[in-house]
Amino acid sequence: MDYLVQKVAYLKGLADGLGIDENSKEGKLLLSIVETLEDFSDVIGDLIEDHMDLEEYVNFIDEDLADVEEDIYGDESDYEFDDDGFDFDEYDDDQCCRDGSCDCKDNYGLEEYMEDEEEEDK
Repeated sequence: MDYLVQKVAYLKGLADGLGIDENSKEGKLLLSIVETLEDFSDVIGDLIEDHMDLEEYVNFIDEDLADVEEDIYGDESDYEFDDDGFDFDEYDDDQCCRDGSCDCKDNYGLEEYMEDEEEEDK
């Protein structure tokens, strides 16, 4: 960022040293360009400072959140998954419906649900 500020300051000094006439069309244009570059430089500097402040703030929030998560959930090793030999294929509802070995409506309780909905609509 300092490099940008230095370049704009150099251009401003160069424009002043050249003795550009502020009353000519070209002079007005060049001086306006240099002023605009200076404004851009200032705004970019402010944005960089704001970004650094926000980054620092987010890091503090992240650390606080990590502390809260540790307090609530504890260590990750406390949550080990043990399937105890559970056979997921045995409870595959899609298989039940595909081979026709059961009535899927009964399997999901849809008939009761539909009956309850019909009674509520009356």
